Amino acid sequence: MGGEPPATDRPASDPSAEDPPAHERPVGGEGPGGAGGALRYDRRPADHTPVHTADLPPTPTRDRNIVASAWAEAPTPLLTLGDDLPDRPVAEYKRRIGRWLLWRAGPAAGGDARYWAGASDDLAEQHTFRLFPDGNGDGFGPSGATHTRFRSWKEDLLGRAEPLTTSRRAP
Repeated sequence: MGGEPPATDRPASDPSAEDPPAHERPVGGEGPGGAGGALRYDRRPADHTPVHTADLPPTPTRDRNIVASAWAEAPTPLLTLGDDLPDRPVAEYKRRIGRWLLWRAGPAAGGDARYWAGASDDLAEQHTFRLFPDGNGDGFGPSGATHTRFRSWKEDLLGRAEPLTTSRRAP
């Protein structure tokens, strides 16, 4: 008794008893898949199962990455989204933002990436945002505004962009 751990416990000095680094742990809970099977975006398996626009989920998938080539209606600019980026990343579906379908080629942060948003009801209406490793970016939103921050570009997709500044003449 005397406070001794059971014989089945590993000693604290056993490296296998340590938690994996944060980048190797699942998102959202305990166990191999976390709550609901959530995995970090770069740990999710590529899903090549054919999917149509109506079947793209409204919220992010946390257990897999739907690749652009699996989307039956994928326009060419989306299929080639990462072709000029380092390592030529394949575009992966992220979520719906209002009427927009959001896809990304490249890492979420700390690397070269490009986002593509296409209107779900008119795929000819498309906008891209280039994200640079330092966190700055460049892209046009539906309002016609130029954005250097990803957040403001997403706000523009929702129709909440800052109004374009216009010059005023002095009276």
